[in-house]
Amino acid sequence: MKRAAYSSLLEWKKSSSRKPLVLYGSRQVGKTWLLQDFGRKEYKNTVYLNFDKNRDFHKFFGDDISPNRIIRSLKIYFNTEISFEETLIIFDEIQECQRAKDSLKYFHEDDPRYHIAAAGSFLGIANGKFPVGQVDEFTIYPLSFYEFLEAIGEFRILDAVRSLDFSLIAGLSGKLIDLLKTYMYVGGMPEVVKTFAERQDLNVMREVQETILNNYKSDFSKHIKSTDIAKVRMLWDSIPFHLAKEKKKFMYKEIKQGGRASEFENAMDWLVNTGLVYKVSRTTDPKIPLASHAEREFFKLYMLDVGLLCAKSLLNITTLAFPNNSIFAEFKGALSEQYVLQELKILKHLPIFYWGNASGKSEVDFILQYENEIVPLEVKSDLNTKSYSLSVYIEKYLPSRVIRTSLKNYGKAPPLYSIPLYMIESIKDILKS
Repeated sequence: MKRAAYSSLLEWKKSSSRKPLVLYGSRQVGKTWLLQDFGRKEYKNTVYLNFDKNRDFHKFFGDDISPNRIIRSLKIYFNTEISFEETLIIFDEIQECQRAKDSLKYFHEDDPRYHIAAAGSFLGIANGKFPVGQVDEFTIYPLSFYEFLEAIGEFRILDAVRSLDFSLIAGLSGKLIDLLKTYMYVGGMPEVVKTFAERQDLNVMREVQETILNNYKSDFSKHIKSTDIAKVRMLWDSIPFHLAKEKKKFMYKEIKQGGRASEFENAMDWLVNTGLVYKVSRTTDPKIPLASHAEREFFKLYMLDVGLLCAKSLLNITTLAFPNNSIFAEFKGALSEQYVLQELKILKHLPIFYWGNASGKSEVDFILQYENEIVPLEVKSDLNTKSYSLSVYIEKYLPSRVIRTSLKNYGKAPPLYSIPLYMIESIKDILKS
């Protein structure tokens, strides 16, 4: 399975200012597989340490964590040569060994010639610290729609979409919409995509999704205080309900009667820090930098993956068997908005917020800070693209560019860009063209 993040790893390897790499990501997004695949293809040999599975590795990171001492220990243990340019050293589940984290500083300062790549889930990394300024950092997410197309062998249609030949793409829109519907059910968790690609069985695929969701729930009881477990589960279970609302602003009182932010603050922070949910804050004053004008107390909450949202919501997978029954109408657009947020998250240097006026009557799904410009983005789940809130925003702020994404074909009538849902990953290229 090819990942777009592979190219970022290649850039890291070739960089003259390379530091030890820390690969972030939630559990089961494919960090270990990606690093091992990278090691197999780009290096003569790989030395792999998993600090969770093998506690013996912790002994190599005691009082003396100098690179020379660590490398000598690894050479002896693995009975292999470790060279500067031809060996990739992988520290997996590094959150289990703080001294291994600490050692990255000395690999950078004392001997940066070694290629060190560390990986671990946000779940554990959030509980410790990496040496500031001493590591390169990169985050991977579930497979995007484009990665999904490649994984299931739809290479030609993917090439067509990436070409930005809009007349050609319009002729393929029917198939692209069907593939997008499938992606919304399958999502981008690597094991789920692999199962679907190999078996083409949505029922088996759903079983894998349910296993992942159950594993996440098991993590709740393993890694957080007993007093917060129930709160985390209540927050986690409430996400489909909040996304199904017309106004998707998260409200604690809708989790339970009398619920307050102060009561759920620790639970919310835990879910966000582990990468299982995304918080998108509101701004009523869309100015650069957006982060300085965000109202952190007002936000929308999304899950890690659209396929997991479908599974968690018990959305009937037989819907796909009925061509006139659009899954985009389900959930009042919740799946489409979740999907768009995921696609935006993988794009670098693209701060994401949403806009709402003070009265709460108007709300634009996403507000993007693209270079030196604020770009509103409205998500529509089908061919109906009327939007009162977007009209209010345009009249108030007179933006130079506005994006509306739906099932319609591409169109441009300044300031409006109409971008098909299945092309959101190309949004930067479209804006540049």
